[in-house]
Amino acid sequence: MTYSEPAALRRWLASASSPAVPITVFGCGSDEAVLFRELAPRLGVVPNLTAAAVTEVNAELALGNRCISVGHKTPITNAALLALSRAGVEYISTRSIGYNHLDVPYAESVGILVENVDYSPDSVADYTLMLMLMAVRDAKSMLRRTEVHDYRLSELRGRELRDLTVGVIGTGRIGSAVMDRLRGFGSRVLAHDNFPTTPADYVPLDELLEQSDIVTLHTPLTADTHHLLDRRRIERMKPGAFVVNTGRGALLDTEALVSALQDGRLGGAALDVLEEEEGIFYADRRNEPIESKLLLRLHELPTVIISPHTAFYTDRALSDTVENSLTNCLNFERRKQQWI
Repeated sequence: MTYSEPAALRRWLASASSPAVPITVFGCGSDEAVLFRELAPRLGVVPNLTAAAVTEVNAELALGNRCISVGHKTPITNAALLALSRAGVEYISTRSIGYNHLDVPYAESVGILVENVDYSPDSVADYTLMLMLMAVRDAKSMLRRTEVHDYRLSELRGRELRDLTVGVIGTGRIGSAVMDRLRGFGSRVLAHDNFPTTPADYVPLDELLEQSDIVTLHTPLTADTHHLLDRRRIERMKPGAFVVNTGRGALLDTEALVSALQDGRLGGAALDVLEEEEGIFYADRRNEPIESKLLLRLHELPTVIISPHTAFYTDRALSDTVENSLTNCLNFERRKQQWI
């Protein structure tokens, strides 16, 4: 996963027997490129940067490199993974916590090890609390009114977090950081996780849904958690409750969510991730049609806040992501040298 001994790695790389390590970085944004160029020389890495996401066609850019770094914004096909393997790639460090943009078992079957990175959990935790506050204070409607110089108070009064029960689904590093913040606000916090790792008031999922005024999602997206909040579970939620999702879009059955919002059974939703976000988020679509009917329906609802998968995007988290992706590759090379 993430690095644990950067000092030891630097000593290893500084030795005469440790030449610079070449790494191809796919899907490299301009902000990431600045950090890669700054950090790579310090760690003894020669980065080959390309803004293009990895595909079957451009996998040849990694020829001669055992290690590559990839972004999370574009799915990586099995054909691309096979092409990478044929180019000699043995290791992929994905600049994300989640793996849902590539088929890890298939990668392993063609001889490629895949690992993720950790980054500051505070980035997503802070953003999650911001979305909660915006949702319970009807911020979307208020901002829209003030933009047209309507400064009247809303007929809908806000609610205070200290008066609310918040259900946290997934209590890893980010979920735990969210719970820490909620305790500071005085909220009652319920938790659900199949593998509890932190002190919390853990309850069965259905009980959490029935008691929570806000439900926030922080579990990884896997085959088991796809549509974790499906129609049946959404119907079990407390009337007037809010859903916050800064995890992955497919944790939530969006069709069922839209129905519950339109019927007035739920109070609102704040979504930083969406099903069908691929090809839409991270692009300027002002002058292009949006083909996702789900996204268009959500935009029309006054109680829904949408942001473009940006909760992770802070100075610290981006720096963590770049450095840890580089160090992952160096750790792999170090192990490879020990095996030889």
